[in-house]
Amino acid sequence: MRTYIGSHQAVSTNDFVELALGTPLELWLGVEGETEEERAARLDAARDILADNPHLPDDVSRIAAEAIEAYAPELFNVVPLVRPAARRTRSRKGAAA
Repeated sequence: MRTYIGSHQAVSTNDFVELALGTPLELWLGVEGETEEERAARLDAARDILADNPHLPDDVSRIAAEAIEAYAPELFNVVPLVRPAARRTRSRKGAAA
């Protein structure tokens, strides 16, 4: 079974992420062994994309939350931590024996 998003075939998980973001994942995460010049160019391109689409971080967060909710809902099962009752220290005023 083949999966298409628009006219693009999504073969792997990275393909789905790339199609959802509209940019390659490596643009945001970098690649192992990239030079300082490559890193600077990558970050410059990322800044340009964010300037053109300031809502991209919110969109990515929403997509990630929807994916977690769909495929790993137990990650949203949050249990509040109970704080222990604050202990009072008794003030001992008086003469020492």
